[in-house]
Amino acid sequence: MQAKKPSESRTTMTDMVLPSETNPLNNLFGGELLARMDRAASIAARRHSRRITVTASVNHVAFNQSVPVGSVLTVEAAVSRAFKTSMEVYIDVWMEDRFSGERSKANEAIYTFVAVDETGKPTEVPELTPETDLEKERFEAALRRKQLSLVLAGKMKPSEATELRALFIDDPS
Repeated sequence: MQAKKPSESRTTMTDMVLPSETNPLNNLFGGELLARMDRAASIAARRHSRRITVTASVNHVAFNQSVPVGSVLTVEAAVSRAFKTSMEVYIDVWMEDRFSGERSKANEAIYTFVAVDETGKPTEVPELTPETDLEKERFEAALRRKQLSLVLAGKMKPSEATELRALFIDDPS
C-alpha cells in the first residue's frame, strides 16, 4: 500500500449558521458543530483509506469561540497520522464574521477513525507522509496522543509509552 500525503485527504466544508441550529443566545449548538466536524473528518478518513470509516473516538474538542447565527463556518479536516487500521484526523474550524468578512479560528478538534471492510472488520490503511511543518508537528504529536490514550485506558504500560517518556525523562544515553 502506497503512503499518502495529508493534502490528499483534506476536506473543506463551508456553510452558514441558521437560526434553527442555534441556542437561546443565537450561537451555534455545540452538538451541531460536533456533527459538522464528524462529517468532514469522516470524508477525510475515507479519502485517505478508500474504505468505510467509523468514528472511534473524539479525542479533543476546543470550543474557543461562540459562533453566532448568520456566520459563515468553514470546517477543514485532514488525516494527521495513520496507524495500522486507525487514522487521527485534525479539524480546524474557521468563522467568517458576517459584517466585516474577517476570518478567525473558532474551534478545533481531533477525531480518530477506523477503516473497516463491508463486514465491519478493521482493515489496514496506507501510511501517511507529512510534508509541511504543521503536518509534521501534528504527525509527531499524534503518536504521543495515542500512547497517552492507551495508557489511560490500561491498554499500554506507562513504561512502554516511549514517546511520552521522552517528554518527562531526561535520558542522556
